[in-house]
Amino acid sequence: MQIQELYTIFLQHPSIQTDTRSLKQRDIFFALKGPTFNGNKFARQAIEAGAAYVIVDEETDHQDERIIKTEDVLHTLQQLAKYHRQQFNIPFIAITGSNGKTTTKELVHEVLSTTYKTYTTKGNLNNHIGIPLTILSVKKDAEIAVIEMGANHQKEIEGYCDYCMPTHGIITNIGKAHLEGFGGEEGVKKGKGELFDYLRAHDGTVFIMNDYDHLKEISKGINEVITYGTAEADIVGSINKNNEFLEVSIKKGPSIKTNLVGEYNLPNVLVAVTVGRYFKVPDEKIKSALENYIPSNSRSQLIEKGSNKIILDAYNANPTSMKAAIENFAKMTGNKKVLLLGGMAELGNESLKEHESIIELINKFKWNAVVLVGGDYNKIANNFIYFNNSSEAKDWLQRQNFTDTILLVKGSRSMQMEKVLE
Repeated sequence: MQIQELYTIFLQHPSIQTDTRSLKQRDIFFALKGPTFNGNKFARQAIEAGAAYVIVDEETDHQDERIIKTEDVLHTLQQLAKYHRQQFNIPFIAITGSNGKTTTKELVHEVLSTTYKTYTTKGNLNNHIGIPLTILSVKKDAEIAVIEMGANHQKEIEGYCDYCMPTHGIITNIGKAHLEGFGGEEGVKKGKGELFDYLRAHDGTVFIMNDYDHLKEISKGINEVITYGTAEADIVGSINKNNEFLEVSIKKGPSIKTNLVGEYNLPNVLVAVTVGRYFKVPDEKIKSALENYIPSNSRSQLIEKGSNKIILDAYNANPTSMKAAIENFAKMTGNKKVLLLGGMAELGNESLKEHESIIELINKFKWNAVVLVGGDYNKIANNFIYFNNSSEAKDWLQRQNFTDTILLVKGSRSMQMEKVLE
């Protein structure tokens, strides 16, 4: 079956599922495969559950005209997404980076949604499956789409750009994330830079933090470069206050009181303002959107429990974001501070050295307690409290009687540090 034929079917049944547990009547089921699952084995179940069509790439024991066989289900899904993308002549804004992708995506979406019908990535569906599903969720009334792109190896973002076809791009930053997959820091720079390579080749527009020399370098030669930063830039902003929540002042613009914790969120706020201004969103709408945004999903959240305050930033961590979180926490006012830090994953041969670097940073400040969990901390915890997992750390925390204390909880996704608070 040609993609055009499948697209005609999709227009009649525009809801796609890759998990039979989420399947609704008249959905199309794409039988994806992975290291631990094979959707082809659920073809019959999908038909019995009411799927309009089932896309497979293996022979099944169930004969039904609604079962369509292709050479590769994932490739078919991606090509269907590309064909759908080609039906739109609207801005597609792609966002990637080592840190802050999801927060930036959420803020940009909030700002643009005040003025345009805007579609965006749901949750963290930012990979080879999530991105095509996001593209296919864009309806014909769309005026702008905002697509988040995660990556942990080179050529990955290049592949995403092939079927996302972005017109605008943001790289939040380039830091020490997924060093193992990218092959070191230069590999991260090259991998994330694939977005700008695509936009350079297709007369696109990029938004860059002008404070970051590496972004200025990799944006050279791009058709249109819009800058934001703390000094010389198209949009200039600075931190007014940063204790519990970040307050940002925009030069020749509004002061914005966010519900975000941490000065490391300044670039995320600034790019949302910049994108809003670029698309002619009025300042009062930009201000309102950013002030009303409440972070969730363990990202830059402030939680109050009794007299204690908890900064929960445990969705993920790498050396760059961990360092920023600790330094920001050290600056916050408060007499009693406790660190609960999980290990950092996907760092390859650099892992032990990067964990040691975090220990060195911790030792520069005074804390009431430091709890390290998992990862390579087990080799270097020294005088600090160490646990193998978040469950053990939770048991420890429940035995404490902290009052008037601020706690920072952060770690890689695999550490599940949010469970410390359950």
